[in-house]
Amino acid sequence: MKLYGIKNCDTVKKARKWLDENGIGHEFHDFKKDGLDSDRLSQWEQAVGWETLLNRRGTTWRKLPDEVRDTISAQSAHDIMLENPSIIKRPVVDRDGEISVGFNADEWANWRN
Repeated sequence: MKLYGIKNCDTVKKARKWLDENGIGHEFHDFKKDGLDSDRLSQWEQAVGWETLLNRRGTTWRKLPDEVRDTISAQSAHDIMLENPSIIKRPVVDRDGEISVGFNADEWANWRN
């Protein structure tokens, strides 16, 4: 399992702690520090949709110009997420090709089985 996010994100910290406490092995990839390539982002977009990946509640989104936010499309969202990975909802988890976004301890509890 690979967990993608930003090291100092509170939700990512909670998710990593939960995985460790529940004995679920994982590899962490900090996409702000280690980067994110267009192909991987495209895979995520195909799996869950760009709307799910784009965090419209964070400060990075709010800092975008109104005209960018008002005309957001799949392509512009892709470009924005590549340029500003902090706008991606976190964490993104890849479990053998199954992609999930966000941290939900109740759902993740099923992963131990």
